Amino acid sequence: MNQPQQQPGQPYGPAQPGGYPPPQQPFGMPGGFPPPAPAARRGGTGLAIAAGAAAMLIGAGVYGGIFKAFDGTQIGYLAVGVGALVGAVLGKVGGRHPVLPVVGAVLGLVGVYCGQLFGFALVISDIGQGSVVDVLTQHLDLLSRAWKKSLEPIDALFFALAGFAGFSTAKRLGA
Repeated sequence: MNQPQQQPGQPYGPAQPGGYPPPQQPFGMPGGFPPPAPAARRGGTGLAIAAGAAAMLIGAGVYGGIFKAFDGTQIGYLAVGVGALVGAVLGKVGGRHPVLPVVGAVLGLVGVYCGQLFGFALVISDIGQGSVVDVLTQHLDLLSRAWKKSLEPIDALFFALAGFAGFSTAKRLGA
């Protein structure tokens, strides 16, 4: 085949009939481009809140277990972890709904509270005052009083960190 050679000043070969670049063809025709894929649909707000509550309970359980393992010593990173876990689930499942960061902050705070209560219940049951379920159901008033007496100023920081992590993570990951 005898193809025309490229001439200087014509970096893309000889000019096409009708000018260069070739006119766009409708989709489905040779040279056309498919339309962009539709945006992935995210779950609803209710589903996100339910998943965030489940993540909060899981985070509280881990928080309580580590709380007991370290003999009641609190670790600030755990509070951030509970809040971030809740916020990540809310953001990924619910998307960019404006109420989800606020729900993330609230669930982060509740997660740290539940984690601390669960940790206290584990410690109390370990010293022979009944099972964890008994402590949580039958002696919740005593557990709450013990928790209140053990509060220190640093606990306010842990709660603030959990709330902030829940809020900011949900806001950042909600896309």
